[in-house]
Amino acid sequence: MHTRREFLKVVGAAAAAAPLARAGGPFRGTLCLFSKHLPGMDWQRMARSVKQLGFGGVDLTVRPGGHVLPERAAEDLPKAVAAIRNAGLSVPMITTGLVSAYDPAARPTLATAGKLGVPFFKPGYYKYQFVDVRRELAQAGEDFRGLAELGKQSGVQVGFHNHEGYIGGPVWDIAGVIDTLDPQWVGYYFDVRHAVAEGGGAGWKIATNLVARRLKMLAVKDFYWEKTAKGWRPKNCPLGEGAVDWKTFFRLVSQAGFHGPISLHLEYDIAGATASAVEDATLAAAARDLGFLTARLREAYAEQG
Repeated sequence: MHTRREFLKVVGAAAAAAPLARAGGPFRGTLCLFSKHLPGMDWQRMARSVKQLGFGGVDLTVRPGGHVLPERAAEDLPKAVAAIRNAGLSVPMITTGLVSAYDPAARPTLATAGKLGVPFFKPGYYKYQFVDVRRELAQAGEDFRGLAELGKQSGVQVGFHNHEGYIGGPVWDIAGVIDTLDPQWVGYYFDVRHAVAEGGGAGWKIATNLVARRLKMLAVKDFYWEKTAKGWRPKNCPLGEGAVDWKTFFRLVSQAGFHGPISLHLEYDIAGATASAVEDATLAAAARDLGFLTARLREAYAEQG
């Protein structure tokens, strides 16, 4: 956005459109902004800004460099959640870096989230070392089981995030583990952008079908393939400008009866000459993508009404 007036115009339009989308269609989940994208804002200012855009909640980072540091989760998570709720928003999910119940931050983070009534959490990422992928997958499965059990004890459901390049990026990696765990407490935080990157063509549809019965949360972002000097690379972009077939995806999701939290991610480059300019442009980008998201949801869920 070139001027603050233009920025406020876009924000106002999105804030007006979002309630119409929520009121006019049968989708009952919460549309959240991923707090990662507003790192310079404190809890109060972030909450006010996200509320003004028309979102219903915040996907709050509780991880190194996040809005709540994991070593301070017991002290600061209640304050952050209170600030967000005081602005009229919910916190249906937190994004963590946890990959094991043995992490010193795991128990205080999940216990505090459970006491606060935060329903879902996203764990961190399990990495392939490409030395012995069977052994690496088995170890990740063992660690995830322990973390899921701790989540259950704390009253917080876990959604496994399929991320390109990591264990579980191809959903088949982790499905055999998740299939053995209690569906009330363990499922998927499904990311169609990464599913398309890992399995273009029909692969992402297979992955969507595979996770449909155990969807906990959704991450939404888009990308396209770009040819560079180092070969073809995925390039993140605004919703609707990339390779994701949003109409088909949300039709599949609506048919599955999904009404959980949806977290909007802005992983593409957002320019600005100053930190303030980047912040304004980020909010404008969030408003634009929120408008696209609510329109696609309204279309897909109206078909199921």
